[in-house]
Amino acid sequence: MSNSSSKLIILDRDGVINEDRDDYVKSVDEWVPLPGSLEAIALLNQAGYQIAIATNQSGLARGYFTINDLDAMHSKMEQLLKPLGGHIDSIFYCPHVDAHACDCRKPAPGLMKEIALRYQRANSTQPLLGVPIVGDSLRDLQAGIALGAAPHLVLTGKGQKTLAKGDLPEGTQIHADLLAFATTLLKNQA
Repeated sequence: MSNSSSKLIILDRDGVINEDRDDYVKSVDEWVPLPGSLEAIALLNQAGYQIAIATNQSGLARGYFTINDLDAMHSKMEQLLKPLGGHIDSIFYCPHVDAHACDCRKPAPGLMKEIALRYQRANSTQPLLGVPIVGDSLRDLQAGIALGAAPHLVLTGKGQKTLAKGDLPEGTQIHADLLAFATTLLKNQA
């Protein structure tokens, strides 16, 4: 199913696809898509892209929600995508907090390594070379560029604060939101 010629895009979740919350997105009711984000995913799917999500979900370790709650949020996302002709190919998440010092919590590249393996791109030092990684925080982008991904910052979620702080990876492209990213990417391919 997956091969190295497949077109892949890696998305962060909170603040990119759905509204972010300072008190964590803890339930299916609190999982609210950002305007245009689901349409963007559907457009990318229809253009032949596979969508992988890489998301830090430390609320699991903190006891704010359960794995069943997380699954319900992702089911809701899939159900809302279906009538638009969109879907998520895979979801990778880190359940840990910074103190666990794991390799999967972004900005560590563990989730990206898992994605590279899943999409059979693990045969080089930069297995995600050129694969767009879209996030609203510096740690999202850092996790991807470690393996060669192309950084894209959206100004939704924490994106405005991230941009204001500066120090973005070289070559980071800035987009108003996920739909702006998708339309720019598809226009540049045309």
